[in-house]
Amino acid sequence: MICRILLLISLTSCVSGIFEVNVTQTSYQAEENHNITLEWMFTTRPDSSSTSLNIYCQLFTDQNDPVLYHVHKGVEVPESQDEQFAGRVQSDKDALREGRIRLHVSRLRTNDSGLYVCDVKTDDGDSSDRCHLNVTAAVDQPEPQKPTERPQPESRDRIGLYVGLTAAGLAVCAGLFVFRLCYNPDVREHAEEHELENMDAAE
Repeated sequence: MICRILLLISLTSCVSGIFEVNVTQTSYQAEENHNITLEWMFTTRPDSSSTSLNIYCQLFTDQNDPVLYHVHKGVEVPESQDEQFAGRVQSDKDALREGRIRLHVSRLRTNDSGLYVCDVKTDDGDSSDRCHLNVTAAVDQPEPQKPTERPQPESRDRIGLYVGLTAAGLAVCAGLFVFRLCYNPDVREHAEEHELENMDAAE
């Protein structure tokens, strides 16, 4: 009985001492110009020293193997980061203290696609895990069709102008007719004769 208890304690100590790194998601799908968060988790102890933490995250492609994120003895090493990721990667410091590597990658590009491997080393051990990211090209959105423009009805001001011009034209014509009637001798004589005939007929 005592042997069994000692064996169980020994096995528990061995299992609890295993250092592991695991991705929270093995595959990611995103579109160009969007943002994404890659995450790994590693075994940590409350009494572990941050100066013993070393992280090396890298992208593996057919062309090259750029460095995404690097921590040496608990301190980030930004100069190790490849130009491809310059200014586009931010790490969550609070999550790192809890044993989580959270890397926010912004403005994704199609050449960010590939296999991401994060290797973590501490006083407790060394381990790594990987995930795959596929970035597709952004789909061009069709421009919305503009509605057909209908001819605008004439404004009230324009209609008023037309009415005013028409009335002015009629007034001019009437004035010309009166002028001809009053100042044309033939027309005036004919009118006087017609008036005298009417007076004779009345008598």
